Amino acid sequence: MIDAVVFDLDGLLLDTERLWDEVREELARERGGQWSDRAQADMMGMSSPEWSRYMHDVVGLPESPDEIAEEVVRRMVARYRERLPLIPGALEAIERLAAHWPLGLASSSNRPLIDLALELGGLGPFFAVTVSSEEVGRGKPSPDVYVEAVGRLGVEPAHAAAVEDSGNGIRSAHAASLRVVAIPNAHFQPDEEAIALADVVVDSLDELTPEVIDPDYSE
Repeated sequence: MIDAVVFDLDGLLLDTERLWDEVREELARERGGQWSDRAQADMMGMSSPEWSRYMHDVVGLPESPDEIAEEVVRRMVARYRERLPLIPGALEAIERLAAHWPLGLASSSNRPLIDLALELGGLGPFFAVTVSSEEVGRGKPSPDVYVEAVGRLGVEPAHAAAVEDSGNGIRSAHAASLRVVAIPNAHFQPDEEAIALADVVVDSLDELTPEVIDPDYSE
């Protein structure tokens, strides 16, 4: 039986994976870094300390990781305030599930961006807990952020469901022993090995029903 549902944010509720890519690539090229086609895939799911260290060590930005993270977040905040890229159907899916279960959020995004997105999108009241991977030891694909989210919700991982779009996110939720509902990101498709770890795969948020979340669900 499912007692709570934990959502990812970027790529699932917000169409931001390409936006993160654009902002970090723009900064890398401005500061003389060596951007590669692998950079976005490598950083997907990383916590802020992890990807800012990657930008410093691998991409080659001269600023400290803390300075890199601060600048990227500043630019992302400006983009959000210009237009929040809320994915169609996101609010409806959240409302639909919030009518049946307490909801959590387990995101690789920085705390200021999580809070701003929930405020601008009108999503905040639906989430009982929100966790940023910068608040735990390791980012996705490690299970830390999901373990923390279900702990704050007061439920056992085996009685919680995760909704994810990325390979690292699926791996993270699976490693934390949650039931995994995958909605594969159309622009950054999870690999087949990650997809195989999901308990169920659907095509869009419109298909995210109580019956998909919990096969034993009944009114």
